[in-house]
Amino acid sequence: MNKKMLVLLAIALSGALPALASSHREAPFVSRNPKVDGTDYYVFNSYQRGRDKYVTMIADYLPLQDGYGGPNFFNLDPDAIYEIHLDNNADAKEDLTFQFKFKTTLKDIQLPIGTGENQKMVSVPFTNVGAISAGSLGALNVQESYTLNVIRGDRRSGKPEAVSNLQTGDKEFLKPADNIGKKSIPDYAEYARAYLYDIKIPGCEVPGRLFVGQRKDPFVVNLGETFDLVNIKNPLGSISGGHDDLSDKNVTAIELEVAKSCLIAGDSGIVGSWTTASLPKTRSLTTDPTYAKPASSSGEYVQVSRLSNPLVNEVVIGIKDKDKFNASEPKDDGQFATYVTHPTLPAVLELLFGAAGVKAPTLFPRADLVAAFLTGVDGLNKNGSVAEMLRLNTKIDAKALDEQNNLGVIGGDTAGFPNGRRPGDDVVDIALRVVMGKLLPAAVAPSGQLPFTDGANVTDSMFDTGFPYLKTPIPGSM
Repeated sequence: MNKKMLVLLAIALSGALPALASSHREAPFVSRNPKVDGTDYYVFNSYQRGRDKYVTMIADYLPLQDGYGGPNFFNLDPDAIYEIHLDNNADAKEDLTFQFKFKTTLKDIQLPIGTGENQKMVSVPFTNVGAISAGSLGALNVQESYTLNVIRGDRRSGKPEAVSNLQTGDKEFLKPADNIGKKSIPDYAEYARAYLYDIKIPGCEVPGRLFVGQRKDPFVVNLGETFDLVNIKNPLGSISGGHDDLSDKNVTAIELEVAKSCLIAGDSGIVGSWTTASLPKTRSLTTDPTYAKPASSSGEYVQVSRLSNPLVNEVVIGIKDKDKFNASEPKDDGQFATYVTHPTLPAVLELLFGAAGVKAPTLFPRADLVAAFLTGVDGLNKNGSVAEMLRLNTKIDAKALDEQNNLGVIGGDTAGFPNGRRPGDDVVDIALRVVMGKLLPAAVAPSGQLPFTDGANVTDSMFDTGFPYLKTPIPGSM
C-alpha cells in the first residue's frame, strides 16, 4: 500500500470515526454531570508566528453554555480533577500528565439594607455587583482559581510537581469570570488577556503558556438535524447550506502551549494524547449544605470522562458501553474492537437514505478503519502503540491559519487532522465521507466517493491567529 493511501486511511478512524457531532452530552453519566463532560480535544503544532517549536493542547469542557447562564454561571467542579495526558514512548500509557484542580471562592459581598436599628447586612444573590475589568475586581463576588501539576509516569502514583507563574512564582492561577454581559465586563477580550500566563514547568527548561477560561465553542456542526435521524436537508449539497447549532454556545477551555522538546522522547517526534476528568469515588449529600461544601466527597479518583479523537463515543460506541468507554484507558481499547470492525453508522445511513441510493460498505471487518484507529498511519503519525489516541507528529511543520485546508490530510494538508487536530479542521465532513467508504474500492463501497456534508462549514475566520486561538465567548447581553 502506498504512502498516499496510508495517509488517507488515517481519516477513517484516527480522528473522526463515524462523526456527526462532537463530544457534547455523549454518554449517560456525563449528560447528568456536565461540569466533567469533555466536549472537544485539540492538539496541534502551534501555528502562531514565531511559535513553531511549540505544541498547543486545548481541552474543552462543560458543553452548550448560553451566555445568559446566570446567576450561577459555568464554574468547573472543585471536587474533580481535569487532566491532559501524553504518551511519548508508544506503550499506550501516560508518560506526562498535566493535572488541573479548580477552586471557587465566594467573597460574600453584603449590602446594608434598612436604616438605623433596622439595618442589616445582607448577602447579595449575584456573581457581581458592578462592572469588572482586568484591574478592578472589587465588584466580583465569585472568583474561580486553579492549580496545575505536572506528573511524570503513572498519573496516580507519580509525583505531582507544581507549575508556577513565570513572572511571580505563584502556583495558583486566577480564571476570568464568564462573559456575563457588556455592562458587567465592557471589554471582555482585554479583561481575559490578563489571565494568559507564561509558566515555568518543572523538568522543562523552556517556558510555556497557559490559559483557562470561557471561549466561544469552536466546534461547528448541524447538531439538531444530525440527531433527528440525520435529518440533514441536503447531505450532498452545499458545504455551507446547513445550520451551525453551536454558533451561539460557549465552552470552558483548558489551554496549554508547551515546547516540543518537553513533550517528545526518542527520534520519532510522535506523541499520543487525550484528556480526562475524574471524580472522587464517593459523594454524599448533606442536609446542611454550604456554598463551600454543598456535598461531601471522598475516596480515590475515578475517571468519568475521556476524549481524544473526536466523535468516537458519540456515534461509534454503543449506548450500553458509553460510560464504560469514558472510564477506560487507551491501553485497554481492544475491548471495543467490534464497534470499529463492524461500525453501525453506515448501516443507519443506508437505512435512512437507501431510497436515494446511499449504500453502506459491504467489506467486513473494516480493516481500513482498524488500521488507522489502533496504530496511526505509516509515514504520518504511526508510533507503534495500539490504542485510540489523538496522534501528532511534531516534526511536520504547522501551516498559518490562512493556509490551512479544513479537510486536513484528505485536502492535501498533512499538518491537519488526523495529524493531531486543529480548531479549523472540519472533522464532520471528513468523517462522513470516509465512514461511507471513501478509501475503499467502489465494488464494496458504492457510495464511497459521494461528497457527504452536514452543511455546517468551518472557516479560518472563526479562530484567532495565535494562542489561545479560540474566540472571545458570546456575552450574556449586549
